[in-house]
Amino acid sequence: MARRASDHQPARPTWRCGTCGIAWPCSAAKLRLLATYRSDRSALLAHLAALQAEAAANLAVLNPSATPADLRDRFTGWASAR
Repeated sequence: MARRASDHQPARPTWRCGTCGIAWPCSAAKLRLLATYRSDRSALLAHLAALQAEAAANLAVLNPSATPADLRDRFTGWASAR
């Protein structure tokens, strides 16, 4: 069965894309999120912040050397209003 772009979901607890395997959110996930929240950037940032907190808890166990700044750039930095 072929996967669709909408399948670019995070695989927990590693927070890699379940479709392409790169760090989530991958490019396809970012595009989908931007389209979903196109009229409400604040809601997008709140959603991403909640996911970032979940990822931080998961990744702290898997990779204790990860820093909050790494996750901030990865989860919310790309989506901040320009």
